[in-house]
Amino acid sequence: MEFLLKENNIKLQESLKHFVENQIIPFADIWDKEQKLPKTIVNKLAAKGYLGATISKTYGGTEMDNLSLAILNEEIGKGCSATRSLLTVHGMCSLAISRWGSKEIKEFYLPQMSSGKLIGAFALTEPNVGSNAKGVETTAEPDGDYYILNGRKKWITMAQIADVFVVYARCDEGVTAFIVDGNSQGVTIKPMFDLLGVRASMIGEISFENCRVPKKNLLAKEGFGLSHVALTCLDYGRFSIACGCVGVSQACYEESIKYSKSRKQFDNYLKDNQLIQKMITEMTVKINAARLLCYKAAYLKEINDPDSIMETWQAKYFSSKILTKIAEDSVQIHGGNGISPEYKVARLYRDSKLNEIIEGTSQVHEMLIAKSVYRFY
Repeated sequence: MEFLLKENNIKLQESLKHFVENQIIPFADIWDKEQKLPKTIVNKLAAKGYLGATISKTYGGTEMDNLSLAILNEEIGKGCSATRSLLTVHGMCSLAISRWGSKEIKEFYLPQMSSGKLIGAFALTEPNVGSNAKGVETTAEPDGDYYILNGRKKWITMAQIADVFVVYARCDEGVTAFIVDGNSQGVTIKPMFDLLGVRASMIGEISFENCRVPKKNLLAKEGFGLSHVALTCLDYGRFSIACGCVGVSQACYEESIKYSKSRKQFDNYLKDNQLIQKMITEMTVKINAARLLCYKAAYLKEINDPDSIMETWQAKYFSSKILTKIAEDSVQIHGGNGISPEYKVARLYRDSKLNEIIEGTSQVHEMLIAKSVYRFY
């Protein structure tokens, strides 16, 4: 199995490190405090081609290979989880359109999403519907050349700034996916503030009240929303988050090393304490293991191996689990300073927990992985 970085991957990694260090890291705490991503960073991401990472060159995208996508999400995640979450949901939306949209839909939306003129988001979760996606309560009733949508979506990342949504609603044939413009009549977006972490991800609640959606905006067929469209989107979402978790873990790791080398207690640097060394050792091994799981998933996606889905589950599960532990230990190493907003690890710690919840909780992944294992034995 070959998933070593090639020259193009290395060049991308170097470019991303420079971009993140100069354009994201110095401002991430400010964005977290203000609970929003400024338009300036969105424009910069677009200018670098990062918003078109999952979009074909035919429509102006950069069409990155899967290993490059892993690197993109890790490096952006290292700088700011909220910024990475924009790449996640924008990518999920563009993938849904690329895979299941009509030629007309692709030609209209994808070039604008590549350029950053339009921002995409993914609207599946509802106030009463989380892990059990089959329980979608939002409805879509056919009416001539339109569907009439009614219902609510909640916890929708980038809802506050998104221009276009992949929305899941229940039709006669089952849960169905639609492209819905955020400025459509009958669409109301309510911002959600003061969440535990990833506060700049501009999460919101969406209400649909007799919202008319053209039938041409249907993705796939009625009833294919979960089995086809959502499967494509969620697989990428989990992959993106897994790689982002590696980035956040790396940030915690580097902050811990830097702090333990400069902080003295009992006339010795923290780095000379064996218990601190144990924490750093565990971080080192866990991060390397998580990164390799992500790279393996990327490799299998690249060769269209069906096992890539299982590998992505494992990568998301393991990466998010080790992140919460690494972030916790990073705060512990910083002691009292670890809970101060003056130190980056406080934000990283708050951000870490959300990754065990979004795009499938750790418990859901345990069930998925176990069921998959039992099929082979």
